[in-house]
Amino acid sequence: MKKTSTVRVNGNMIFKGHKLTIGLDLGDRWSFYCVLDEAGEVLLEQKVPTTPEAMKQTFSRIPQSRIALETGTHSPWVSRLLTELGHEVIVAHAQKVQLITKSNRKMIDTMHGHWHDWRESIPELLGPVRHRSVQAQIHLTVIRARAELVSARTALVNAARGLVKSYGQRLPKCGTQQVSRELARN
Repeated sequence: MKKTSTVRVNGNMIFKGHKLTIGLDLGDRWSFYCVLDEAGEVLLEQKVPTTPEAMKQTFSRIPQSRIALETGTHSPWVSRLLTELGHEVIVAHAQKVQLITKSNRKMIDTMHGHWHDWRESIPELLGPVRHRSVQAQIHLTVIRARAELVSARTALVNAARGLVKSYGQRLPKCGTQQVSRELARN
């Protein structure tokens, strides 16, 4: 087996001369990654804080690699950051990943035995998704925030109406904009 050449920079290993594949499991505070060589052998398993600074520091020291991660809360910004660092990023559809991990053991053993062929088919197997652009994500965030605020306002109005009913009273019908003025008069 060919020995992996590594270079230490500030105590961290950098792999040279290999086509690396990295699996990145994103967590809210910590993320875990596993570096595989061309033969599918594990070279390194580590954890990294799920922050832009830590991700950039860790993955800027690794040569351009194929990195697979699952869709989730942090995947939009992480995938953009890794792409900016020059990595080939595959964001896997979460349901596709579940199907692969639930597949029978024989299939997994077969894939491990033919890692090189399987490595090339990873993108298709994972059902890759494309995240929205930063601008589109900002617009969607504003729309979702407004929807949450409207929902909270509706819940508060309904709660006020329900509380008053427990005293045998009813609040007069009015739009949510008028609720505070109507309540102030009663």
